[in-house]
Amino acid sequence: MDQDRHDAPSLEDAETLGAALRAARLASGRSMAQLSTMTRVHSRYLTALEQGEFAVLPSRIFSMGYVRAYAGALGLDELTAVERFKREFPEAAVPLQAPTGAAVQQMRRSSPKILAVVAAVVLAVIGWNVFQRVVRIEPPHPSDLAGVPKNWAVEADAEAERPLYLGAPRDAPPDQTTPALYVTPGLEAQLTGIDPADPNAAPPPALPVQAAFNPRGAIYGASATASQVILQARKAASLVIRQGDGRVLFARQLAAGEAWRAPPNLSATVDVSDPAVIDVYLNGEHSGVLPAKETPLGQLNVRAQTLERQSEARAAAAVEAQTRARAAQAAAALAAAPAPVAPTSPAPPPAR
Repeated sequence: MDQDRHDAPSLEDAETLGAALRAARLASGRSMAQLSTMTRVHSRYLTALEQGEFAVLPSRIFSMGYVRAYAGALGLDELTAVERFKREFPEAAVPLQAPTGAAVQQMRRSSPKILAVVAAVVLAVIGWNVFQRVVRIEPPHPSDLAGVPKNWAVEADAEAERPLYLGAPRDAPPDQTTPALYVTPGLEAQLTGIDPADPNAAPPPALPVQAAFNPRGAIYGASATASQVILQARKAASLVIRQGDGRVLFARQLAAGEAWRAPPNLSATVDVSDPAVIDVYLNGEHSGVLPAKETPLGQLNVRAQTLERQSEARAAAAVEAQTRARAAQAAAALAAAPAPVAPTSPAPPPAR
């Protein structure tokens, strides 16, 4: 077998590429199926290369790849085999085709005609629009008033000589009309005990008006129904609530407008960074600011309870005063009423 391999002609000395490949395959002792497995090329294409049937092969690019793989599997020079394949199977020359489309000279000859047609269409559109506008224009017609009567000029001169009286200025119209508040008859007297129509009725004593609590931010602490003391920051300040055993119940840097509601009956200490910016509200009304940086919370709760009792006492006194006033008015009205006249008995008849 080695002798046959040395006797195999080379790629350049063989008559054709196919003969050289066939001789090399026979000299190697491998079958066509083995070479097909090694090169991963179908045996039909390998047979076509040996027999020179290039029409059976696929495209030229794939065929050169098959030649390279077949020559490499047989131990031949791959580049030499590809060059031999190119010489025996040259690429077909593609003849030049005539350019498609209209020729330049033809375009030059037809350009004036095309331009003339386009210009004619544009002029037709413009003329149609002008015609439509002209048709829609109404012709001028004389006025129905042919002349000015002479008496108009005489009356106008007479009016010019007369003095003009403007009169007194009028009041400006109101921006809006607000209806008068409707009061149910007898309701105010029933609720307050004082008749508003009575000029001699004493007005009820007015309670002192104070600034009410106005939430302007987040509110922390107890609920509104269970708290009588509210601390509100006028400016940013720190607030720390410490219980009697030293534990911190609440600690926060309050922003302007934020508030904290104190739980009732809590033994704690209020510690603030600046007491002048912490407003104290007792029972919903402003009661000044904190007196010091550390203030007992029980002291504020006691003040709130005291103010509540005082407010209840004032309200009870006002009700009692109204009751006495109504009793005095009733007594005065009774004294001013005329005494009833006793009916006279008829005179006895004269004796006969």
